Amino acid sequence: MSWRGLTWDHPRGYNALAAADGPVHWEVQPLEGFESAPIAELCAEYDLVVLDHPHLGEALARDCLAPLDEVFAAADLDRIARAAIGPAYASYAMAGRQWALPLDAATQVMALRPDLAGPPPATWEDVDRLSQRGGVALSLAGPHAALSFLSVCAALDPALDLRDGGWPEDDTARRAYEILAPLAARTPASTKTLNPIGLLDLMGRTDELCLIPLVYGYVNYTRAPRPVAFHDAPRAGGRPGSILGGTGICISRRARVDDALRAHLMWLMADETQRGFIPDHDGQPGLRSAWADPAVNAAWGNFYADTAATLEAAAIRPRHDGYIAFQTRASAYLREAFEARTPAPDAIRGLRAMFEASQPERTTA
Repeated sequence: MSWRGLTWDHPRGYNALAAADGPVHWEVQPLEGFESAPIAELCAEYDLVVLDHPHLGEALARDCLAPLDEVFAAADLDRIARAAIGPAYASYAMAGRQWALPLDAATQVMALRPDLAGPPPATWEDVDRLSQRGGVALSLAGPHAALSFLSVCAALDPALDLRDGGWPEDDTARRAYEILAPLAARTPASTKTLNPIGLLDLMGRTDELCLIPLVYGYVNYTRAPRPVAFHDAPRAGGRPGSILGGTGICISRRARVDDALRAHLMWLMADETQRGFIPDHDGQPGLRSAWADPAVNAAWGNFYADTAATLEAAAIRPRHDGYIAFQTRASAYLREAFEARTPAPDAIRGLRAMFEASQPERTTA
């Protein structure tokens, strides 16, 4: 028996799954589809779907995923929960159940060309000073303006918890906006439509960019023609602020799971697979043991060791049904606000209103 799976079309998202020679036939969608495609439609077509944790609210509202406690033994899920790095496993827990296996772990970190930027800046003040020389770009395209904003909020407020309808206090939001606004103004216009893959590809092929202070980390670019180095996100308070990314494997309601599929998925999450097969095939593992492994780090420019602290401290995004649409609208709103030099109090008032309107219980007919 074979199953149909959907992942995203980048070596990090596809190569290891395709090379695993398992019972799943994997197809791909672009990064933009991965970030915003309606999850219920995908689950109607595929047995397994690789997704990001903010889609959970939408998926649960449409009852299109199988809870993993109905598929795997509790001992297997407990092992993975203990072994996963940072909140990679916890981000897929909602409504008292687990909905995905954390195959891939990622968060926003700092990307730079050491030959152009010098030592990595430690704080947002350091980033601002470096940006005045040019060649510093924020990640603003698609949903990433909002994600950059929330990351700086998380740096300013280490207690910030967004997962169950939380939102930054107005003072925190104002300070985050004021940190990002001048950086957005200095971001090269040619980069403002590039997603993280496009930004990192540009940095790895040309000398146009020396620093991207917040971008989802892709280990693959440590081997770019002009190697990119990755470091912990800038600090503005007690922790390197970052919003969790990464991907989990979900099982749709349409799937008919048997022992072969269970065994294959447990093999993908096994310690030896995560420290060997996954990084050997361009993947970015979800277990802490892989991120701490000296051989894995030696092979990939110390990517994992140099960014693990950010991942351990990463904040989980809101996951309510309606958040994905809010994330898209909020990013467009922020791009316009940065361009128009909208005063911070006005900008954050608008963002809060949009977020509150996105909550299902507050939506009016």
